Amino acid sequence: MTAFEKIRAYYYLTKPGIVRGNLVWLTGGFLLASRGQLNFVTFLGVFVGTGVVIASACVVNNYLDRSIDEKMERTRKRALVVGSINVRSALVFAATLGIIGFALLIFYTNLLTTTIGIIAYIFYVVIYGIAKRASYHGTLVGTIPGALPPVAGYVAVTGRIDFGAILIFLILVFWQMPHFYAIAIYRRKEYKNAGIPVVSVAKGLTFTKRAIMWYILAFMVSVICLFIAGYTGLTYLVAMLVIGTAWFVLGLRGFRVANTDAWARRMFRFSLLVTLIFSIMISVDNLLI
Repeated sequence: MTAFEKIRAYYYLTKPGIVRGNLVWLTGGFLLASRGQLNFVTFLGVFVGTGVVIASACVVNNYLDRSIDEKMERTRKRALVVGSINVRSALVFAATLGIIGFALLIFYTNLLTTTIGIIAYIFYVVIYGIAKRASYHGTLVGTIPGALPPVAGYVAVTGRIDFGAILIFLILVFWQMPHFYAIAIYRRKEYKNAGIPVVSVAKGLTFTKRAIMWYILAFMVSVICLFIAGYTGLTYLVAMLVIGTAWFVLGLRGFRVANTDAWARRMFRFSLLVTLIFSIMISVDNLLI
């Protein structure tokens, strides 16, 4: 393996897609709380620090899930499965990233932001790791660390958890459920082979589709509450009502499609657009109201 290939293997060990997605949410939370008064040093500290902490957690997750990954088509070529990176090196890499990330949070943000980072790390690596092997409710547990980065961005500015922080957390929890349930549908055979009791395996497709619809409705209610509470403006509300309604209509089509897997993939891709629009709207909201 060349030096470039080694670096590339370490890079993908951090699950860069997850890191990027979480940093988009964090940026939205930070800019919403900033109200146009951007502290660039604090932003850089929470942005880089959180990104490195998430990368560390993802490396540990790769280590803990390697026996599962080898049974699934999309993950069986990961570095710890094929042995291109040994376990000891991966754990040293994870520890180094964790130390750097938390140090940045401690020095450039505040105690509450750092505490949120610690809670998210423990939930993702330990609690979610146990829950997803035991019950289909593991997906719900996994939304907790996934919803905390935007809260970390928010409290890095405010220094407190207020109603706005709670709403952002709930919005991201409710968004993640349809997102991950869609994956659970079109990859249900892989999860079944790996012995992971995701909702589509444990409860069936009809139950999963109904749950998706309820979570989209909960997402829409929490999105509207952010406007009602005065944290966002009318442009945000209109944009989110349009994209949210389109998401709901697409979800309804799932009850009469011939190809459920193809529909689930569309739901997955559309959910990414939903969260991107949400993150953009709360980021630029102070310029629109």
